[in-house]
Amino acid sequence: MFTSLNNNHIDYFFSLLQERCLFDSDSLKKYSHDETEDISILPNVVLKPETTEEISKILSYCNEHKICVTPSGARTGLSGGAIPVYNGVALSMEKFNKILTIDEENLQVITEPGVITQVLQEAVREKGLFYPPDPASKGSCFIGGNVSENSGGPKAVKYGVTADYVLNLEVVLPTGEIIWTGANVLKNATGYNLTQLIVGSEGTLGVITKIVLRLIPHPTNDLLMLVPFFDAQEACKAVSAIFKHGITPSGLEFMERDALIWTRNFLNDNSIAIGEDHAAHLLIEVDGFDSTVLMDECARIVEVLETFKTDEILFAESQAQKDALWKLRRSVGEAVKGNSIYKEEDTVVPRFELPALLNHVKRIGKKYGFTSVCYGHAGDGNLHVNIIKGDLTDEQWEKELPVAIRELFEEVIKLKGTLSGEHGIGLVQKPYMDIAFSKKSMSLMKNIKSIFDPNGILNPGKIF
Repeated sequence: MFTSLNNNHIDYFFSLLQERCLFDSDSLKKYSHDETEDISILPNVVLKPETTEEISKILSYCNEHKICVTPSGARTGLSGGAIPVYNGVALSMEKFNKILTIDEENLQVITEPGVITQVLQEAVREKGLFYPPDPASKGSCFIGGNVSENSGGPKAVKYGVTADYVLNLEVVLPTGEIIWTGANVLKNATGYNLTQLIVGSEGTLGVITKIVLRLIPHPTNDLLMLVPFFDAQEACKAVSAIFKHGITPSGLEFMERDALIWTRNFLNDNSIAIGEDHAAHLLIEVDGFDSTVLMDECARIVEVLETFKTDEILFAESQAQKDALWKLRRSVGEAVKGNSIYKEEDTVVPRFELPALLNHVKRIGKKYGFTSVCYGHAGDGNLHVNIIKGDLTDEQWEKELPVAIRELFEEVIKLKGTLSGEHGIGLVQKPYMDIAFSKKSMSLMKNIKSIFDPNGILNPGKIF
């Protein structure tokens, strides 16, 4: 299918990049995986270009010789998007690490894709500006990976996901051509929207080399509360009720009991009391520019919560306490991974259907004998389902669990949801795409891929 790399290919790459062409065992191992379970596949070579022109030459050469190329960012993904399934070239974007321009007049930033998301956020905040999408890995993930996966995070409930902020992209096509996908404007009804086609395409259509993002003024105030529930279904029901009363929090996160306990133990942080009868918690944040308005919003949220059975609500009294609560929430995934072998499903449904989704997760778990730890962006209807191997045999894990996951996804689709809210399809979810899409829809997507990438060299083995 693809050409195996030989010394002539390595010689070409080395002549182009010199010491930025790596094929030692440590480098190959480092770029063989992301944060997806325990999957690891070695590339044949790691390339670290520094310019768009170098990437153009690499892709043109690989397209001509039918060598597969897997774009590689910070490798924090959870769907296997950066795993080089067919070996070949791992194309590292880590040298593209500059913020090029912060335009304070037009509220825009132009950045290279290898900038760490939190670094970008802090740089624009110094100007009083705000880039809201904030995945849990924001301290290590790259903004380019966020664009490729259309990442979200807790702030998405109020401010939207990555796609809502991308105005324009410089992209190198798999054939080597360099294009800009749009324009640096807020409105654009000029032809097909290539920008939004590239966003969320998981590195299968082109390699992003520059990103133009819109920004907004940074909120000056925020308030945070942690709400314990005696019943997890009640916590899910409360989510929709808050929005129904005309309140849009800047964060509304759900954590099952085990999610919070495992994370507390993982961080060795016992500052948050978890009662024996606490089944789940909601972490609720409001933000804005007027503290009086925020206090009123909190009071209205409390009024809504009074119609549910909750324990005493914890209001964060300092920035340190706010940071501690958010650290707990953002560390759940890492805590679960450190606790057990697991698989994570990134389900999303209309928020009113969250209680039904949680019920299906637990029912299917009982049917197939697995336990699960659930948490996620409840305000978006986005529930991360961590399936724990526990006492399951290897045979059950490998043969029965995919059947259980398919059944879960079928229920998700019945609830008018979909397979992934922010992690993407990548390698591990592609067997289930037929549940979400008709044959015609899949054919259209494959045809789009073929137009961009006629030889199928770019990130093969993903999505389809």
